[in-house]
Amino acid sequence: MSVMESSQAVQRAERIRDAMPEGGLFHEKSWRIAPEAFPVDTALAEEIDKLGHRLLLFVRACNLLYRQSIKGRQPAWIAEWLDRGKPAHLVEWSRERAFQNDLPRVLRPDLIITESGFTIAELDNVPGGIGLTAWLNREYADLGDPVIGGKDGMLEGFRAILPGGDIMVSEEASTYRPEMEWLANQLNATASNGASWRVVGTEAGQTLQSNAYRFFELFDASNIACLPGLVDSMLAGKVHLTPPLKPYLEEKMWFALFWLRPLHDFWRRELSERHFEALRKVIPYTWIMDPQPLPPTAVYPQLDINDWNELSHFSQKERELILKVSGFSERAWGSRGVFVGSDLSSPQWKAAIESGLADWPKNPHILQRFHPGKIVDHSYLDETSGAVVSMKGRARLCPYYFIREERAVCSGILATICPPDKKLLHGMGDAILAPVSVLL
Repeated sequence: MSVMESSQAVQRAERIRDAMPEGGLFHEKSWRIAPEAFPVDTALAEEIDKLGHRLLLFVRACNLLYRQSIKGRQPAWIAEWLDRGKPAHLVEWSRERAFQNDLPRVLRPDLIITESGFTIAELDNVPGGIGLTAWLNREYADLGDPVIGGKDGMLEGFRAILPGGDIMVSEEASTYRPEMEWLANQLNATASNGASWRVVGTEAGQTLQSNAYRFFELFDASNIACLPGLVDSMLAGKVHLTPPLKPYLEEKMWFALFWLRPLHDFWRRELSERHFEALRKVIPYTWIMDPQPLPPTAVYPQLDINDWNELSHFSQKERELILKVSGFSERAWGSRGVFVGSDLSSPQWKAAIESGLADWPKNPHILQRFHPGKIVDHSYLDETSGAVVSMKGRARLCPYYFIREERAVCSGILATICPPDKKLLHGMGDAILAPVSVLL
């Protein structure tokens, strides 16, 4: 990098840093600021764009499979597994006929960039980062970067799924309240036809507008005081809520159900052969850790073991596996409750397995193939020296697909580049956060 290029990079990074809204976008959270967007080539950008439609079909099929299971048209154990640990009233609400076809209107997969493309670590229906990515896209677009989704794509995407209304943020999710307040302020600044947006809490007795966006996790339902009244308003047709109150759609075990051989015909029929095969290339092989004993001659596919406890005897190289809680738990987000087998000692790995199996009645766990991210190179502003420096790391890309007229539109992508020694890629203080652009 020449002196002029270095100087320009510092100026760009400082401009982005200084444009940060007062109070920040996350409560007491920071990240390393890059002087430019994270670039991807056209081929990768096109594959990520196509993924949105495939994931929309996948979530639609998940919803159908659950409903067919409770009606007896598919095995009953499917719904039984998906409903484990959930309070009866929440299961009852999720099964209301009035909401049977409701789906999340924003989908955000976590994509790990690998040597051969990408793999989907998980799929989030209640994602954070919407306001952050909207802000990043705007700031880097103003600097001339060709960010995916465009300068205001994230704002227009959110406006499409919530055309005026309330953004409900729980106390448990308060870290993200600043970005949601920034988002609401930006939408209000460009509103038309009298539409307005506001960020509200989840206290009992409040009056909501006719449209509401749920930014709280359903495992926290017992702390959402307004929830019973909200459901009454929804059943009366006074309030439409997105994402829907369907905890079964927020389970990570869907990836395991996708790989179950007895369900392949269902997935092929609902996704089409082409999209089914495309998703098989990017959804990592996943197992549901049901502790029920297998017959003596049976083994778990690809693992060739008859009992889950045999995993504890795997060598470190064989333990390129991730163990994590499936859902409906405070440990099911933010890389909590996630164990990378190759990073643990044998006693630690054994303890994680035993704990996951013991949790089966209330918190089923899944086991997943671990695909390490490839090493990438990106720059950031070192606040200590004031210089822009290069960092090698591994990248997670989070595209935001807003469902608009039955189409999944990619309106922006958040890149998180973590130091190379980190196996779990998420927003941390020593990570670079930037929007994604296409190499021209």
